[in-house]
Amino acid sequence: MIRFSKIIAAVLVLLALLLIGYAWLLSRQPPPPVATPQPHAQPAAAEATFPVVVATRPLPAGQAIDASALRVAQLTINPGGAFMAVSEVVGRVPVFDLGVGAPLLENQLVSGLSMRLEVGERAVAVKADEVMGVGNNVRPGDFVDVFFALKADGKDVERSQSRLLLSRMRVLAFGSASVDGMPASAEGRGSQRAQPNSNQPARTAVLAVRVEDVNRLALGEAHGRLLLALRHPNDTTEPDPSLFSELQTALQPRGAPVAPIDRAQAGLTTQDLAAGGSASSHRRPPPISVAARPVLAAALPAGHEVEIIRGDRRDTVRY
Repeated sequence: MIRFSKIIAAVLVLLALLLIGYAWLLSRQPPPPVATPQPHAQPAAAEATFPVVVATRPLPAGQAIDASALRVAQLTINPGGAFMAVSEVVGRVPVFDLGVGAPLLENQLVSGLSMRLEVGERAVAVKADEVMGVGNNVRPGDFVDVFFALKADGKDVERSQSRLLLSRMRVLAFGSASVDGMPASAEGRGSQRAQPNSNQPARTAVLAVRVEDVNRLALGEAHGRLLLALRHPNDTTEPDPSLFSELQTALQPRGAPVAPIDRAQAGLTTQDLAAGGSASSHRRPPPISVAARPVLAAALPAGHEVEIIRGDRRDTVRY
């Protein structure tokens, strides 16, 4: 029994020695490389694009842009002043020729007071001062009545008069203030009106005038004094032109009716403006000088010459 126990003890000692030797061998070997986790491959980021209105055909300068000539393209750049919707560009006019595919920018299109005019209107500047401009209280966007006063000169104006020249004219600019430079928000418009008048008095007022009425305004300023009467914007009353005689044109048209632009070309005389359209019936015939009267040949002896003077024309009659 004792011998058996010794054998088991010897076996255990031998097994322990073997384990110690194996552990020593393991300690001598280099540690296995640690596998580092590989990061997941990131997909390439998609390049950002921006919707920009571009031209689908050449756009000539000075012609309104049609919707069929535009499209929205996705570009990798977003130029300053670019448009995102076709509706924002339709009807605008290029300043210079634009090619196919060119992005449309704000500085490439006509801007300023011309874009504030309706079809058939013209922007006309007249001299302004504190009295004419309602004490410098006229602001861009206001509506005014234009009165004028004429003094008798014994020639074109027989009697001094003052009357309404143009009704409900829209003010585009007054002095340095302009509707083109006013803020777009309602709060901005309120602050614009609340600002005190500039130290520099206004010298001009720019009005939106119908093309056929530009001649009236030009003659009224040239031969009389204009006066602006400020009116409420909701007051849309205007005089009835059918109650008065129609002003005659300086050039007589061949047919009727005459379009407004043609009537503007036909012009207006100071005498007709002063007489309110009835100047033709009140015009006095020019005096005829004695030298301009035709001389009857039968009253003069034969074999003579007579010189007939009609204004700056001279005719010689032999008999």
